[in-house]
Amino acid sequence: MITVVAALIEKEGKYLIAKRSTGSEDVMGKWEFPGGKVEQEETEENAIEREIKEEFEMNIKAIKFLINNVCEYPTKTIDLRLYECKHISGEFNLHDHSEYRFVDKADIINFDLCPADIPLAEFVKENM
Repeated sequence: MITVVAALIEKEGKYLIAKRSTGSEDVMGKWEFPGGKVEQEETEENAIEREIKEEFEMNIKAIKFLINNVCEYPTKTIDLRLYECKHISGEFNLHDHSEYRFVDKADIINFDLCPADIPLAEFVKENM
């Protein structure tokens, strides 16, 4: 099982999602809470901060763990772990995504989300 962390970043009452432009066909062109794999000897908090720096050139701070979802894809199983995060500095420069949006929590579920992100979006809609 692969541990993957995702960032929930809020701005003016809306939440960040991004559209994948890289990755397997299971996720290519789909929307997600951005993040990535946890490397060996790395905490989940450090991983999400590093991934957002690599993917967007932004500095964030992981605040707290919210929810996880174990999802089986055809070639792998991932444990997707959502963290509430705070934007510290930096502007968006896209590397692994074709676009990003800040959307109302009720609207996230209406996007073509990666399968693993759907239960996370439902949690955000109901609890944030």
